[in-house]
Amino acid sequence: MTSRDIVCNKIHFRHDPKWSRRLGPVEGGGLLLCVACLIEMIDDEDIASVRKSSALSSVSGVLKCSPGALRELLQQDHRVCLHFTAKLLGMLQTAEDPVTLEKVDQVLVQLLLELQSELSFRFVLDEIHKQLSEQLSVKHFLPTFSFLGNLIKAAPTVSQSLVTHYVPLLDRLCSALLFPDEALKGAVVYVWLQLLGAPGGSAAQSLPSAVRDRVCNVLLKTLANASSPQLLRNCVGLLSQLVHLADAVSVLMNSLSCQVMCDENEDILANNSQSLSQNQDQQPPDHCLLPLILKKLLLSGDENLQVTSAKCIASVLVHSPSQYSAPFINADIPEFLFDRLACSSNEVLLWSAYSCLLLLTEEPLFFSQCHSVYGMESLVRSLKESLQLTNLEVPKQGLLLLREILERQPATVRLFPSAPGFVAVSEVLVVGVSSTCLLVATQAASVTSALFRLDHQSRPVQYEAMIKLIEAITNRFVSLTLPSPAHLRSSGRMKRSDPSSQALRSEGFLLQALVCFQSACRLAEECASDPVLKENMFTAPYKHSGAQDSLESLCQCLLRCCDAVWIPTVIRMCERAPSAPILQNFYSILSSQFTLLPSLMAAFANKLASSGFYKLAVEHKGLLCAGNRNPNLNASCCGFLQKLSMCLLSQSDLPSGSHQHDLKEVENLLLHNLPSLCYRLSEWPSVLCEYQGPQAPKYCLVIMLRLALQQGDRLLPDQIVFSNVVWLLRSVQEQGCVLPHSVLRSALYLLAVTQDKSPSLDGASLNCISKALSSCQSFSSLYFHHPALIHFMCRYPELAEKFAALVLELWLTKEQDTNTGPTRADTQEEKESRADERSDQKTDTETMELLSVMEKYPAVILTLLDMVCTREAPLAERVLGVLEVLLGGQRDYNINLCTNLRPALLQALQRVSVVNTDHGFEEEYSAQVNSLPLVLKLLCVTQASDPPSSPHYSNMEGVHFKLLYHVSNIAGRLKPTKTESLLPAISYLYCCLSLSPAHCTDRVSYLRLLQALLDTDLASEVVCLTSGPGLVGLRPLGIEDGALYPLGSRGAQCLSIALSGLLLQKHELLLRASVNCLSSLLGFLQRKSPATAKHVVCQPWSRFLLHSLLSSGKSCLLHPAILRFIILLLQDSGTPVLREPDLLQVMEAVERRGVKELSKEAEQALRLLLTQIQSRDLLPREEHKQKVKNMIEELGEPDQSCRRSQSHNVLHVGDVPLCLSDFVL
Repeated sequence: MTSRDIVCNKIHFRHDPKWSRRLGPVEGGGLLLCVACLIEMIDDEDIASVRKSSALSSVSGVLKCSPGALRELLQQDHRVCLHFTAKLLGMLQTAEDPVTLEKVDQVLVQLLLELQSELSFRFVLDEIHKQLSEQLSVKHFLPTFSFLGNLIKAAPTVSQSLVTHYVPLLDRLCSALLFPDEALKGAVVYVWLQLLGAPGGSAAQSLPSAVRDRVCNVLLKTLANASSPQLLRNCVGLLSQLVHLADAVSVLMNSLSCQVMCDENEDILANNSQSLSQNQDQQPPDHCLLPLILKKLLLSGDENLQVTSAKCIASVLVHSPSQYSAPFINADIPEFLFDRLACSSNEVLLWSAYSCLLLLTEEPLFFSQCHSVYGMESLVRSLKESLQLTNLEVPKQGLLLLREILERQPATVRLFPSAPGFVAVSEVLVVGVSSTCLLVATQAASVTSALFRLDHQSRPVQYEAMIKLIEAITNRFVSLTLPSPAHLRSSGRMKRSDPSSQALRSEGFLLQALVCFQSACRLAEECASDPVLKENMFTAPYKHSGAQDSLESLCQCLLRCCDAVWIPTVIRMCERAPSAPILQNFYSILSSQFTLLPSLMAAFANKLASSGFYKLAVEHKGLLCAGNRNPNLNASCCGFLQKLSMCLLSQSDLPSGSHQHDLKEVENLLLHNLPSLCYRLSEWPSVLCEYQGPQAPKYCLVIMLRLALQQGDRLLPDQIVFSNVVWLLRSVQEQGCVLPHSVLRSALYLLAVTQDKSPSLDGASLNCISKALSSCQSFSSLYFHHPALIHFMCRYPELAEKFAALVLELWLTKEQDTNTGPTRADTQEEKESRADERSDQKTDTETMELLSVMEKYPAVILTLLDMVCTREAPLAERVLGVLEVLLGGQRDYNINLCTNLRPALLQALQRVSVVNTDHGFEEEYSAQVNSLPLVLKLLCVTQASDPPSSPHYSNMEGVHFKLLYHVSNIAGRLKPTKTESLLPAISYLYCCLSLSPAHCTDRVSYLRLLQALLDTDLASEVVCLTSGPGLVGLRPLGIEDGALYPLGSRGAQCLSIALSGLLLQKHELLLRASVNCLSSLLGFLQRKSPATAKHVVCQPWSRFLLHSLLSSGKSCLLHPAILRFIILLLQDSGTPVLREPDLLQVMEAVERRGVKELSKEAEQALRLLLTQIQSRDLLPREEHKQKVKNMIEELGEPDQSCRRSQSHNVLHVGDVPLCLSDFVL
């Protein structure tokens, strides 16, 4: 035989050529194969094993390189094929050379795979069984068992034949495990390993129960005494297959240590760890053996064995944690698993250990033996490491274990007796929720919710650590993939069938985060109810000063995060596809906020209501809770709506007497009726208009409509609300019922606020409303401070007759209480001071509302006038102020307004005169006497507001004359000390004279008189003027004093300085009178002594006066009197006093304000000033000249009617009216 051919030259010539074949071309040197030669060589004992091994190697090569060639030769005669197979099987028993045995094993497996014949497989199994039956010992069967294992591995179909047709052979294989040779045991276990691990698992399922039970028992014994690494690995591999079978697990877990005899002093592991048999003496006689074996594997130094052991534990526990956990716990398996977590970074081992411990936590014994407490530190340390791994399944499993421990830990045993343990867990969870993987972050958030349990809190409570967790979860929202409106429109809805979608993962994280946030809120509430936890008494002294580590800081964090991040995120997530679980937790969180920081809840509730949360919650209830669906969501929505409503109601302007009653009434209504109100807003009108059925649910709708509308959220259109409320009032009355006080108040609010866009009420509706309002014992308990109420009551005469005076009185009283509050009685000086301030201040909003009411409904004025005469002084004075603003601020005069008022004022004066006839006006009598100055003031305002063009002045025989008579009579009877009444009386008389036709007497004013005398050069036939040495000096008079007599030069200077001083007081009246008088003085000096005039103007005092006036502010700078003063300086001094920057300052002020914003009088003065500047070329630069020219053009032509209109105006200085015509510039 050549080195390549498989023939034996000595015998080949005897063989039939059909048993040989040349493989490949002859010229190419193909290999010659003769099956007959091969069989005879194998059977010949004289041929060396080396030659046989070489031949088998060649056969193996043929089988690999020339598939089918050997099969074709052998299939010529089936007997030859079986004979060849039998010879190879025999070599497994007879050959001793390991190389040869390996070749035989290899060729046999290849041959059987080549033949692919069931008959061949059966023949092999029959032969092996026959060999085992004929031999008393299995000492030499190691190669056979190895071959059988390899065959099953290569041809899995053999396993099914074994378990169905060769049960006796399986029994022989079980018996072979009792042989002491560990190499042989390893081969047998290898057969079982391949048999039970065949693909599909059908062989393992078909294995007879008796054989399976025997395998389990023998395996435990083998595993308990195994010392060789190979046997140990095979046994562990087989065990990992068996533990997947429930029946096998039952047998394994019921095998006690006393049933298995173990050899002592035998090494078990490669690292010389002590044999299990040495430890078994220390165990109870009925201790389960499998946990001890697996614990031994956990203690080994081989991570593969540790991983397999952990997997086996998990596989056993999966079948029945409640049944099998106790033996593992009693064997201290949790302790050793926690040890593996602390000292290993193997991903598979960590995941397996997490899985085992997760299953063991289902057994209460795990916690009662404090394994959770002792293992927490190791678990936290391993989580820190696992969160850095790329395989994210590991930290997910670890976090799941931590959550189960936190949730199942008994409250009587604290997991974190000290702060460092809690802080360590919280730090790990911060990393977890910040993970880039949403699934890990979701799991970490789930653990955090379990951590926020009261019995998990250390002493002192670590509020700062909790804040960091809440903030970390909140910050995670930034990266969430929330469904955009465009995406939702295109897809209609997120594809929930795809669990890997990022949007769905984001929704999952959001849900778990909400659960966590709700747990934090609940924990904060529990801590707030415990004084020890609230004060955190055990905090270290150096931390007491830090507000970050307090319950209040936690509550503030919760509210801040909820308001800024959580609310917008949830609303966006549920905008188009609302989720019941998400919304359930969301509304529970919002409800919790109302108890955490009561001081901030008013603003929070207002923000929620004004942002549409009534509408949001109602729509979610109607959409998701109708038909008894989602009861938990319904409860959360109801709780939120109730707390929101009660918070809003508690801060509303309820009367003090009915406040608590209304709150309790509304609380009971909402509590019992909100759960049944699962309607969308579009369904509310039909609910409100139902005639039959209970009324209480409708009352809840009315209350919510009112509270939402108070914050600007219109749940329904105004017209619908108005008509539905009217219908409700009528239906309730028709049924003979009475509305609860709080509901009636809400109904009145809705009617008032929605009336503008609603049709007017008919008689029946008005009668119904009037009857409902009259049913209340005190109308003030129904009052609310809103202008719409006044408009509503004054709009309809039927209501105004009964309720307008009450509403107006309450309006003014509420306003007064709001503005001033309870104070001591004001003195006369303080009243006058307040009156002066009122004249200078902008009209308040409440007064403006009353003005609009009076303009629409003039009858209100008469009601207010009656209040002036009949109410107490503070209220009457307030009414007077309103009427003063009404009459003094009119622009488009109503001719009949004052005409309607004067008869009423006349009646008031007559009433005062009658009441005081017997007592005299010098004595003070309660409200009637105190109303006299108020009526007189109103009369003055009426007189000043009625324009002189009115035809009423031509007829003094009517009401005017009677009023003048009564006022004159009253003024004459008042003592001089009664200034409060004398001043308005004399003012009225003054107005009558000042505003009378032109033939009446001349004006009364000292400055006006002095101005008139100066205009006549101090020479008058009706006024006698004298002088003195202080003015003109000693006689004979000098030229200058003689020319200026009787004023004199010194008198001129003194008068100039005095007038300048009056200018600096910047009083409206003094400004006008002083400038006019100064103008007349300078005119007098120019006519009598021009040098003196120039000397007076050019004094340093004039420069100082100008500087002071120009520095007095924008409003003073452009006053007509100041502009007129500058003109005087220009006319009489030229430029020495007035400089270019002064003129530019005035022009800049005009540019800033704008010409159009100036009064007519200021425009006239400015036009004259600019003309002076332009004509005298006081501003030489071209740009300034152009500005002057532009301003003159913008001012336009002077208005000749300006001066005439000014003569009709009245200036009020305190309570004194003065005619502006006396002080026209």
